[in-house]
Amino acid sequence: MNTKQEGNLKSPVLEVRDLHIEYNTQVAVDGVSFFINRGEIFGLLGPNGAGKTSTLSAIEGLLKPQSGSVVVAGFDINREALDARANLGVQLQSTSFQKDLKVREIIVLYAGLYGVYLTDDEVQKILIGIQLQSEANKRASQLSGGQQQRLALSVSTLHNPPLVLLDEPTTGLDPQSRRQLWDRIVAMRDLGRSVLITTHSMEEAHAICSRVAIIDHGHIIETGNPDELIEKYKNDTLVRAAMRLPEVTLEDVFIGLTGREVRH
Repeated sequence: MNTKQEGNLKSPVLEVRDLHIEYNTQVAVDGVSFFINRGEIFGLLGPNGAGKTSTLSAIEGLLKPQSGSVVVAGFDINREALDARANLGVQLQSTSFQKDLKVREIIVLYAGLYGVYLTDDEVQKILIGIQLQSEANKRASQLSGGQQQRLALSVSTLHNPPLVLLDEPTTGLDPQSRRQLWDRIVAMRDLGRSVLITTHSMEEAHAICSRVAIIDHGHIIETGNPDELIEKYKNDTLVRAAMRLPEVTLEDVFIGLTGREVRH
């Protein structure tokens, strides 16, 4: 693994510092800072238009902020883009694979793009690991939503990156497929990888995230362990007004902090 911090397992795998992003005169991200430890699942939560997508785009190096910095595994995403991206895996909410390629061919293609050579046995092992060995000769368009997400997650980690970005990975999945994907995300953490996940599902964030950051109007308004945030805000008037169950949930905290109005 090519990282400056390979020998320092205590250093954050991602550091976002005082990020500022503007579109013309509109401020999308205003002073966002957070870090992700190694072997941690970190949730970035926020309503539509809160600044999540812009923050992710800056982390991926797709968008250059007006100021601030993003450091991935010790590499600045703007000054050392190739090294930073080599330590980053990305799974988008909607992944479109080449329609004429079969599942096995997609794995080989993306491995090649990452500079990873796979033997036939190694490809078969990957297929078995994501339970797609029977679909190896199907086109990706023939897979179910859950199967496509398993393939996309596998492809995003072929180069064994220490940090994986998952943008609403379980959107549209049935409960069984969602739970399977949760298990795979947790398994990545158990192997020492770090995960940054965006999600609108507070149940999901509570189930798998070590810590979460709640972002709204371009600002991080709270960061912490889900259970600790629930304990901190359980008696807050706005949080209790959002309650629909006998006990305060992370969703109640989220609504209490970000408001009840629908965002577009």
